[in-house]
Amino acid sequence: MPANLPAEARAKWLKVLEAKTPEEKLRALEEFLSSVPKHKGTENLVHWARRRMAQLRREIELKREKERSRGGGGFRLHVEKSGDVQLAVVGPPMSGKSALLKCLTDANIEPDLIPYSTVEPVPGMFIEDNVYFQLVKAPSISLGKESDMNDIAISIVRNADGVLLVLDCLSGDAKWQFNAISEMMLDDGVYLVKPRGIVKVEPKTGMGIQVIGKLVGATHSDIVKLLTGYRIYGAVIYIDGEATLDDVEDALIRSPVYKPTIIIFNNHDACREGLTNLNVPIIPAKLSECIINRAVLAETILRHLDLIRVYTKEPWSSKPTDKPFIMRRGSTVGDLAQRIHSDLFRNFKYAKVWSNSGFFRRVGLNYVLNDGDVVEIHA
Repeated sequence: MPANLPAEARAKWLKVLEAKTPEEKLRALEEFLSSVPKHKGTENLVHWARRRMAQLRREIELKREKERSRGGGGFRLHVEKSGDVQLAVVGPPMSGKSALLKCLTDANIEPDLIPYSTVEPVPGMFIEDNVYFQLVKAPSISLGKESDMNDIAISIVRNADGVLLVLDCLSGDAKWQFNAISEMMLDDGVYLVKPRGIVKVEPKTGMGIQVIGKLVGATHSDIVKLLTGYRIYGAVIYIDGEATLDDVEDALIRSPVYKPTIIIFNNHDACREGLTNLNVPIIPAKLSECIINRAVLAETILRHLDLIRVYTKEPWSSKPTDKPFIMRRGSTVGDLAQRIHSDLFRNFKYAKVWSNSGFFRRVGLNYVLNDGDVVEIHA
């Protein structure tokens, strides 16, 4: 994607980053594209920018149409997060997305009789073992061509913590469908399969350039030169995995993200060998009969999203709470204390932690928690 942009293009890209509304972003992107030199090295960048501009135009038009039809009610592209984890439910038409929500959640939903008839996201809550998974059904994805529905689905995926990709064995080559959807998402900077590395650039004020993670084929001076070319003089660059200088510039332009994905393989019993070597978890199902292992699905979501359950206990109580805190793997007692209340963190003395062994240990703020731990904090 990066193409050694001239200083004028980099300066105009800053206006894209600063834009708030779709209308402002569209105008800024038009100015940016006008300053990008057109040659073989910029082909991918130009294609991405034009595609992004087309998405913004569709988003603006859809918003206007909804406002006209609802008397100013507005058009909803995102669903505010509720519960512990939000998962986008995506897939081709008639693959079983509505059936999945109807089976697992409290959503009042029926399968679409006409493909692509659902435009706005539909939320529902899947509860298993006191963990609340918010499922958000996206419009059906059109394979092989661009559409408004695809853009809305990508937007919902970007907003979610992870993805449930519903594929129906009976509707065609499931592996081809997975690859087509993955490539479509990747064109917009969304990875469904974990890449070699993901870069996140967080601009900061007056602190220089700091790199956290593994940078390959480049030096810290190269990073400083790149960012100052975009007039960014203070930033923290987080690298999950390993990344090149081009990856860092791609992060500045497209903001690529990794969304851990689980395939719900509907009607799997009709073609058990339909999906192989995809490097993503697969949950078999027969959604027309609501056959899906809820417990296995919940465990797979937590494991694939690198989440753990941590239970808390009051010092005077004989048993922990039923509802766990859902934390990132690698979280500490200090992270948990802050989640509960900032005063508990500030006045922290020590904590007792019970693991699966049944014995407790006395620990400090930096103790790293494990799945299923029971924590009693003393302040």
